[in-house]
Amino acid sequence: MIKCLIIDDDPVARKNLSILCSKVDYLQVIGEFDNPIKALTTLNNRKDIDLIFLDIHMPEINGMDFFKSTIDPPNVIFTTGDQSKAIEAFEVNALDYLVKPIQLPRFLKAIERVKPQTRITPAEVQVEQDADMYINVDGRLTRLAFDKIALIEAKGDYALIKMDQQAQHIVRSSMKKIEQKLPAKSFMRIHRSYIVNLHKIVDIEDNSILVNQEVIPVSRANKMKLVEALNLL
Repeated sequence: MIKCLIIDDDPVARKNLSILCSKVDYLQVIGEFDNPIKALTTLNNRKDIDLIFLDIHMPEINGMDFFKSTIDPPNVIFTTGDQSKAIEAFEVNALDYLVKPIQLPRFLKAIERVKPQTRITPAEVQVEQDADMYINVDGRLTRLAFDKIALIEAKGDYALIKMDQQAQHIVRSSMKKIEQKLPAKSFMRIHRSYIVNLHKIVDIEDNSILVNQEVIPVSRANKMKLVEALNLL
Protein backbone atom coordinates (compact mmCIF):
# COMPACT_ATOMS: atom_id res chain seq x y z
CA MET A 1 0.00 0.00 0.00
CA ILE A 2 1.32 3.46 -0.95
CA LYS A 3 0.60 5.93 1.85
CA CYS A 4 0.42 9.51 0.65
CA LEU A 5 -0.25 13.13 1.64
CA ILE A 6 -1.95 15.81 -0.44
CA ILE A 7 -0.69 19.38 0.11
CA ASP A 8 -2.43 22.13 -1.86
CA ASP A 9 -3.96 25.46 -0.84
CA ASP A 10 -6.78 25.03 -3.39
CA PRO A 11 -9.63 22.93 -1.90
CA VAL A 12 -10.91 22.00 -5.37
CA ALA A 13 -7.47 20.71 -6.38
CA ARG A 14 -7.22 18.70 -3.15
CA LYS A 15 -10.65 17.18 -3.77
CA ASN A 16 -9.76 16.26 -7.36
CA LEU A 17 -6.53 14.58 -6.24
CA SER A 18 -8.36 12.70 -3.51
CA ILE A 19 -10.84 11.40 -6.10
CA LEU A 20 -8.00 10.30 -8.40
CA CYS A 21 -6.29 8.50 -5.51
CA SER A 22 -9.52 6.70 -4.64
CA LYS A 23 -9.52 5.08 -8.08
CA VAL A 24 -6.32 3.15 -7.32
CA ASP A 25 -6.56 0.22 -4.90
CA TYR A 26 -3.01 0.55 -3.59
CA LEU A 27 -3.11 4.30 -2.81
CA GLN A 28 -4.11 5.41 0.69
CA VAL A 29 -4.47 9.12 1.48
CA ILE A 30 -3.27 9.62 5.07
CA GLY A 31 -3.97 13.36 5.20
CA GLU A 32 -4.86 16.50 3.22
CA PHE A 33 -3.38 19.92 4.06
CA ASP A 34 -3.84 23.45 2.73
CA ASN A 35 -0.22 24.40 3.42
CA PRO A 36 3.07 22.54 3.96
CA ILE A 37 3.62 23.79 7.51
CA LYS A 38 0.50 21.98 8.71
CA ALA A 39 1.79 18.76 7.13
CA LEU A 40 5.10 18.86 9.03
CA THR A 41 3.72 17.20 12.16
CA THR A 42 2.44 14.24 10.17
CA LEU A 43 5.72 13.96 8.24
CA ASN A 44 7.76 14.08 11.44
CA ASN A 45 5.58 11.64 13.39
CA ARG A 46 4.99 9.09 10.64
CA LYS A 47 7.88 7.42 8.86
CA ASP A 48 5.63 5.28 6.66
CA ILE A 49 4.62 8.06 4.24
CA ASP A 50 5.70 6.97 0.75
CA LEU A 51 4.57 9.91 -1.36
CA ILE A 52 3.58 13.59 -1.25
CA PHE A 53 1.42 15.25 -3.89
CA LEU A 54 2.76 18.79 -3.46
CA ASP A 55 1.49 22.02 -5.02
CA ILE A 56 4.22 24.53 -5.89
CA HIS A 57 2.60 27.97 -5.64
CA MET A 58 1.17 28.41 -2.12
CA PRO A 59 0.86 31.58 0.02
CA GLU A 60 2.92 30.79 3.14
CA ILE A 61 5.75 28.80 1.58
CA ASN A 62 6.57 27.70 -1.94
CA GLY A 63 6.15 23.92 -2.30
CA MET A 64 9.52 23.58 -4.03
CA ASP A 65 11.31 25.43 -1.22
CA PHE A 66 9.49 23.37 1.39
CA PHE A 67 10.58 20.11 -0.23
CA LYS A 68 14.20 21.26 -0.52
CA SER A 69 14.28 22.16 3.17
CA THR A 70 12.78 18.88 4.38
CA ILE A 71 15.24 16.34 5.81
CA ASP A 72 14.92 12.89 4.22
CA PRO A 73 11.53 13.60 2.59
CA PRO A 74 9.31 10.95 0.99
CA ASN A 75 8.96 10.73 -2.77
CA VAL A 76 7.26 13.76 -4.26
CA ILE A 77 5.03 14.40 -7.26
CA PHE A 78 4.61 18.13 -7.84
CA THR A 79 1.17 19.35 -8.91
CA THR A 80 0.83 22.83 -10.40
CA GLY A 81 -0.74 24.98 -13.08
CA ASP A 82 2.71 26.33 -13.99
CA GLN A 83 4.62 24.32 -16.60
CA SER A 84 7.80 26.41 -16.21
CA LYS A 85 8.99 24.62 -13.05
CA ALA A 86 9.44 21.18 -14.62
CA ILE A 87 13.24 21.37 -14.91
CA GLU A 88 13.60 22.53 -11.30
CA ALA A 89 11.30 19.72 -10.14
CA PHE A 90 13.48 17.04 -11.72
CA GLU A 91 16.61 18.72 -10.34
CA VAL A 92 15.33 17.90 -6.83
CA ASN A 93 14.61 14.30 -7.92
CA ALA A 94 10.84 14.61 -8.08
CA LEU A 95 9.24 11.41 -9.34
CA ASP A 96 6.97 13.39 -11.64
CA TYR A 97 5.43 16.78 -12.40
CA LEU A 98 1.69 16.98 -13.03
CA VAL A 99 0.12 20.04 -14.64
CA LYS A 100 -3.42 20.92 -13.55
CA PRO A 101 -6.09 20.02 -14.40
CA ILE A 102 -4.77 16.50 -13.84
CA GLN A 103 -6.31 13.79 -16.01
CA LEU A 104 -6.61 10.17 -14.84
CA PRO A 105 -4.34 8.54 -17.49
CA ARG A 106 -1.52 10.99 -16.71
CA PHE A 107 -2.07 10.52 -12.97
CA LEU A 108 -1.84 6.74 -13.30
CA LYS A 109 1.38 7.03 -15.26
CA ALA A 110 2.88 9.19 -12.51
CA ILE A 111 2.10 6.88 -9.59
CA GLU A 112 3.60 3.91 -11.44
CA ARG A 113 6.97 5.50 -10.70
CA VAL A 114 6.51 4.99 -6.98
CA LYS A 115 8.18 1.92 -5.44
CA PRO A 116 7.22 2.03 -1.73
CA GLN A 117 8.88 -0.11 0.92
CA THR A 118 5.55 -1.88 1.38
CA ARG A 119 5.30 -4.59 -1.21
CA ILE A 120 2.56 -4.16 -3.81
CA THR A 121 1.08 -7.50 -4.79
CA PRO A 122 0.49 -8.31 -8.47
CA ALA A 123 -3.27 -8.29 -7.87
CA GLU A 124 -3.09 -4.63 -6.79
CA VAL A 125 -1.23 -3.42 -9.85
CA GLN A 126 -3.67 -2.24 -12.52
CA VAL A 127 -1.54 0.05 -14.66
CA GLU A 128 0.96 -0.99 -17.34
CA GLN A 129 4.58 -0.23 -16.41
CA ASP A 130 6.21 2.76 -18.09
CA ALA A 131 8.80 2.05 -20.77
CA ASP A 132 11.05 5.01 -20.04
CA MET A 133 12.06 7.76 -17.64
CA TYR A 134 13.38 11.31 -17.92
CA ILE A 135 16.61 12.62 -16.41
CA ASN A 136 18.01 16.13 -16.11
CA VAL A 137 21.22 16.53 -18.13
CA ASP A 138 22.70 20.05 -18.04
CA GLY A 139 19.27 21.64 -17.59
CA ARG A 140 17.69 19.56 -20.35
CA LEU A 141 15.22 16.71 -19.85
CA THR A 142 16.48 13.60 -21.63
CA ARG A 143 14.35 10.51 -22.24
CA LEU A 144 15.93 7.13 -21.48
CA ALA A 145 14.24 3.94 -22.61
CA PHE A 146 14.52 1.28 -19.91
CA ASP A 147 15.46 -1.43 -22.41
CA LYS A 148 18.48 0.63 -23.52
CA ILE A 149 19.91 1.03 -19.99
CA ALA A 150 22.63 -1.55 -19.22
CA LEU A 151 23.66 -0.53 -15.70
CA ILE A 152 23.88 2.34 -13.22
CA GLU A 153 27.01 2.98 -11.16
CA ALA A 154 27.20 5.16 -8.03
CA LYS A 155 29.72 8.01 -8.21
CA GLY A 156 29.54 9.83 -4.89
CA ASP A 157 26.65 12.28 -5.06
CA TYR A 158 26.15 11.35 -8.71
CA ALA A 159 25.09 8.29 -10.67
CA LEU A 160 26.55 7.15 -13.99
CA ILE A 161 23.91 5.63 -16.27
CA LYS A 162 25.51 3.40 -18.89
CA MET A 163 23.51 2.66 -22.02
CA ASP A 164 23.84 0.30 -24.96
CA GLN A 165 26.43 1.24 -27.58
CA GLN A 166 28.73 2.72 -24.88
CA ALA A 167 26.62 5.89 -24.44
CA GLN A 168 26.40 7.19 -20.87
CA HIS A 169 24.86 9.99 -18.79
CA ILE A 170 25.83 11.34 -15.38
CA VAL A 171 23.12 12.75 -13.11
CA ARG A 172 23.07 14.22 -9.62
CA SER A 173 20.96 11.63 -7.82
CA SER A 174 21.15 8.91 -5.22
CA MET A 175 20.99 5.27 -6.27
CA LYS A 176 17.86 4.90 -4.14
CA LYS A 177 16.00 7.58 -6.11
CA ILE A 178 16.99 6.05 -9.44
CA GLU A 179 16.09 2.54 -8.28
CA GLN A 180 12.59 3.76 -7.42
CA LYS A 181 12.06 4.91 -11.00
CA LEU A 182 13.11 1.61 -12.59
CA PRO A 183 10.82 -1.40 -13.18
CA ALA A 184 11.63 -3.97 -10.49
CA LYS A 185 11.01 -6.88 -12.85
CA SER A 186 13.93 -5.81 -15.08
CA PHE A 187 16.42 -4.08 -12.76
CA MET A 188 18.16 -5.16 -9.55
CA ARG A 189 20.49 -3.53 -7.04
CA ILE A 190 23.21 -6.20 -6.94
CA HIS A 191 25.72 -4.13 -4.97
CA ARG A 192 25.63 -0.85 -3.04
CA SER A 193 27.31 0.77 -6.07
CA TYR A 194 25.53 -0.98 -8.93
CA ILE A 195 22.07 -1.49 -10.41
CA VAL A 196 21.92 -3.71 -13.49
CA ASN A 197 19.42 -4.51 -16.20
CA LEU A 198 18.80 -8.24 -15.75
CA HIS A 199 18.24 -8.63 -19.49
CA LYS A 200 21.76 -7.35 -20.20
CA ILE A 201 23.62 -9.93 -18.09
CA VAL A 202 25.82 -12.06 -20.33
CA ASP A 203 27.62 -14.22 -17.78
CA ILE A 204 27.74 -14.98 -14.03
CA GLU A 205 30.89 -16.29 -12.38
CA ASP A 206 31.48 -16.53 -8.63
CA ASN A 207 30.63 -13.09 -7.21
CA SER A 208 30.70 -11.12 -10.44
CA ILE A 209 28.67 -10.71 -13.62
CA LEU A 210 29.41 -9.54 -17.15
CA VAL A 211 27.23 -6.65 -18.35
CA ASN A 212 27.93 -4.37 -21.31
CA GLN A 213 31.48 -5.80 -21.54
CA GLU A 214 32.13 -4.84 -17.90
CA VAL A 215 32.78 -7.14 -14.96
CA ILE A 216 30.50 -6.02 -12.11
CA PRO A 217 30.75 -7.25 -8.50
CA VAL A 218 27.75 -8.90 -6.85
CA SER A 219 27.43 -8.73 -3.09
CA ARG A 220 27.18 -12.09 -1.35
CA ALA A 221 23.81 -11.12 0.11
CA ASN A 222 22.36 -10.43 -3.35
CA LYS A 223 23.84 -13.41 -5.21
CA MET A 224 20.93 -15.77 -4.46
CA LYS A 225 18.33 -13.06 -5.16
CA LEU A 226 19.95 -12.46 -8.53
CA VAL A 227 19.88 -16.13 -9.49
CA GLU A 228 16.22 -16.39 -8.45
CA ALA A 229 15.32 -13.28 -10.45
CA LEU A 230 17.05 -14.58 -13.58
CA ASN A 231 15.16 -17.85 -13.32
CA LEU A 232 11.90 -15.88 -13.41
CA LEU A 233 12.71 -13.93 -16.58
